Amino acid sequence: MMVLYSGTTCPFSHRCRFVLFEKGMDFEIRDVDLFNKPEDIDVMNPYGQVPILVERDLILYESNIINEYIDERFPHPQLMPSDPIDRARVRLFLLNFEKELFSHVGTLEKRTGRTNAKAMEAARTNIRERLTQMAPVFLKNKYILGENFSMLDVALAPLLWRLDYYGIKLSKNAAPLLKYAERVFARPAYIEALTPSEKVMRK
Repeated sequence: MMVLYSGTTCPFSHRCRFVLFEKGMDFEIRDVDLFNKPEDIDVMNPYGQVPILVERDLILYESNIINEYIDERFPHPQLMPSDPIDRARVRLFLLNFEKELFSHVGTLEKRTGRTNAKAMEAARTNIRERLTQMAPVFLKNKYILGENFSMLDVALAPLLWRLDYYGIKLSKNAAPLLKYAERVFARPAYIEALTPSEKVMRK
């Protein structure tokens, strides 16, 4: 059985929980206190972070790598495109999300550390602008790739869920994006994947 070591408020762990519930398979989630990590986390992941997926002798970390493995191992419903060209494009999109959105999420997640207010506001501005640029896609598309729910929606959803929590208010121009977010949040697997700590992040 797969075991996911997951942070209860970690957006990257949230992605992996979402995929596991979408697949409807047997798995175990072990909650990890990021402020009081068990020693075996650093043994399993040299970067000392969650999520970590363990299946027999296999140990994986980094949410996108974990999720792609789960998708290949349990192909129904398929979340990565079957065509190699489309799959490569999705991987580029995922990289783009990491560099243009989730790098700033890292700044906002360090709210209890030494991150200064200026850096946090810059992170909020960058995320706000990038999401607003994406919004017109959802005037036509149900999901990022069109009609089909995919790994791109999985990757983006935890950020959209945390907008209030991160202090990010989007303008009216982003309304199509917010409607899209509600469609994703209504998925049964999304609701199941939420931890009690995540449920209270949205007003």
